[in-house]
Amino acid sequence: MKLLTDRTVEHTDRGPLDRVELAALVARDIPVGAYVNLGIGQPTLVADHLRPEQQVVLHTENGMLGMGPQAHGDAADTDLVNAGKIPVTELPGAAYFHHADSFAMMRGGHLDVCVLGAFQVSAAGDLANWHTGDPHAVPAVGGAMDLAIGAKQVFVMMTLFTRQGAAKLVDACTYPLTGRGCVSRIYTDRGVFLVTSSGIEVRETYGTTVTELGQRL
Repeated sequence: MKLLTDRTVEHTDRGPLDRVELAALVARDIPVGAYVNLGIGQPTLVADHLRPEQQVVLHTENGMLGMGPQAHGDAADTDLVNAGKIPVTELPGAAYFHHADSFAMMRGGHLDVCVLGAFQVSAAGDLANWHTGDPHAVPAVGGAMDLAIGAKQVFVMMTLFTRQGAAKLVDACTYPLTGRGCVSRIYTDRGVFLVTSSGIEVRETYGTTVTELGQRL
């Protein structure tokens, strides 16, 4: 895979990033005032790291705008959950609406950013995150296809390698696609990558160098 490295910053003194550090990194890059959907799994952690001054409005596909961080202890309400069934808090001005209205927001291009997990992302920004193709695996489409196509920017949050050491950032996806050419940025434990018309640009590395990554991708 061709990696563009003209502006890469190598953080060899720390990393790989853990889930919390990665969530904080994604949260830092969410634009001020953005309407954002956080996918099920790791992306839900981003809500805990958004700063009030960012004025980000979180959307959930089960019908809520103005979601706050995850709720804990006595603050948890089983009737107030995100799409991943995790208890969440509500911020002042939060609104609730029908599931169909929520998907209309997603499909109508009203979300500025969505943050999704992935099994694979290709150099062209193709996304595969709903099925590995394993006949014994349970497919999980959810709203990923609607978000991938409807959001103005798609941020992917994932580990760069599988437990078996296979790269998830690939030349071409081998798993069933969720969307073509939809991914803008890829946030991983080993580095941050930007999808450009010229190829994959390495913005930052963590606990590794570009040369080391190039040998594994």
